[in-house]
Amino acid sequence: MSQLSSTDKALCAVYAALGLAALVGTQIVLFDYLSTDGNLMDDVVANGAATFSLIDLLAVAFVGLVFMVAEGRRLGMRFLWVYVVVTFAVAISVALPAFLIARQFKLAEQHAAAAV
Repeated sequence: MSQLSSTDKALCAVYAALGLAALVGTQIVLFDYLSTDGNLMDDVVANGAATFSLIDLLAVAFVGLVFMVAEGRRLGMRFLWVYVVVTFAVAISVALPAFLIARQFKLAEQHAAAAV
């Protein structure tokens, strides 16, 4: 972590706070929903607003995954498959901040190596 500048550290802290808030928020709502007799597959397309939200979220998730895989490969990051799994198993709102933190570390590592 010593390779990170103070700006990088602040950015990682923001990403971590947002990712943690997303994790807590999504899981609270999910567990609350699962404790009811609702059917998730039916409810996500129950009306126009729900369908719009589903399409919008899926579009963001796929664009985010394309970015994470392309950028991760460009930077030589490892374990990119983890972000794909987290996107679909937990939420894109958790996977993307985690990826961005790892990306900041990789960029700092590359910057430090180039400075030597």
